[in-house]
Amino acid sequence: MSEMALQIKRKIHNVNIMNNNIALGKITLNAMFSTLGILALLYVLILGNMVFNIVERRSLEKEALALSNSVSDLELSYLAVSGSIDMAMSADMGFKETKATFVTRKTLGSIKQAGNEI
Repeated sequence: MSEMALQIKRKIHNVNIMNNNIALGKITLNAMFSTLGILALLYVLILGNMVFNIVERRSLEKEALALSNSVSDLELSYLAVSGSIDMAMSADMGFKETKATFVTRKTLGSIKQAGNEI
């Protein structure tokens, strides 16, 4: 094992990494800072959107409550008016009472069948 480790160490020392005058550390640092900046910007945008939605929801809840109160007031006024309607009032307004007529069905035995049935 030790001989193999020594051979690997010798081969590693003989390898030359070409740098080509590129500051790899500086590029990596700039990429990390750029990524951090983009993530911070996205965080601020998402947080602002959430706050805006919360404020909008609260205003819509207040509007829904106002509409609910308005509907309940209208229901109360409807019940008050519907309780005061009677036959005399409807006759004064020109309505007439109708007499219901119902349709009856004849039994199957009383129906005459045509002579040209299939």
